[in-house]
Amino acid sequence: MSRLKLGIPKGSLQDATIDLFSRAGWKISVSSRSYVPTIDDAEIECLLVRAQEMARYVETGALDAGITGHDWVVETGAAVEELAELVYAKQRLSRVRWVLAVPEDSPIHKPADVAGKIIATEIVRITESYLARHGVTARVDFSWGATEVKVPQLADAIVEVTETGASLRANRLRIIDTVLESATVFIVNRMAAAHPWKREKAQNLILMLQGAIAAASKVGLLLNVRRGDLIGVLDVLPALKKPTISTLSDPDWVAVNTIIEESVVRQILPKLKAANAQGIVEYPLNKIVL
Repeated sequence: MSRLKLGIPKGSLQDATIDLFSRAGWKISVSSRSYVPTIDDAEIECLLVRAQEMARYVETGALDAGITGHDWVVETGAAVEELAELVYAKQRLSRVRWVLAVPEDSPIHKPADVAGKIIATEIVRITESYLARHGVTARVDFSWGATEVKVPQLADAIVEVTETGASLRANRLRIIDTVLESATVFIVNRMAAAHPWKREKAQNLILMLQGAIAAASKVGLLLNVRRGDLIGVLDVLPALKKPTISTLSDPDWVAVNTIIEESVVRQILPKLKAANAQGIVEYPLNKIVL
């Protein structure tokens, strides 16, 4: 039997990735004593690997495919194929930014001001390329973590990843510039990408994962309305494309089915009721495949 050797990111993305697979239809179980998770798919073999190392193992063929950040593909310079973006992160469905940051009271206000200074970061190559693009020379030191606490005693500035900026603000740091925007990506080894079965397996997996991501912030709405009130109801409803409208047993009534952002339900439901909609049902979604 053919198998796809798949790297699951260990660390900050691990729980979010396992939850995403669950919503996509695959159950992954991880033992605290093992780096080899089990998955309920005989055609997939999983291995827990740090996101920072994932691209290197995929490049060498130790793994056929893996999930990591675009930032780590760039940082390692690995020759892999990025099959798809999977826009989710540790805290929310979003991209992340690597930013140049300094203490709030620092005299540094623009990239040129870091000339001759010390910058601490995990992404040394990316930071050096960023400085070169700005014509700036500075010392870039590798940081093993807890980078925020290294300024100002051990470094003048840092390049650190952020989703919301909350951690930087909590450490009284000020963002100067965005060095790189990144998202989680599904990468494959170039030989595996040329293998018809492995490529199809990876693409089918991506389809379901992207469907789960697309559905994560949305819900379905089902409601009944008299034909005479239909236009008023449709004016209230946003829709993924167009609502589905079905005739009920009573020809004077129709059922309306649509998909909307969960965040707007609380504003829309009272408006639907005011537009004479009845029997309004909100239901969760597992996947949306466009």
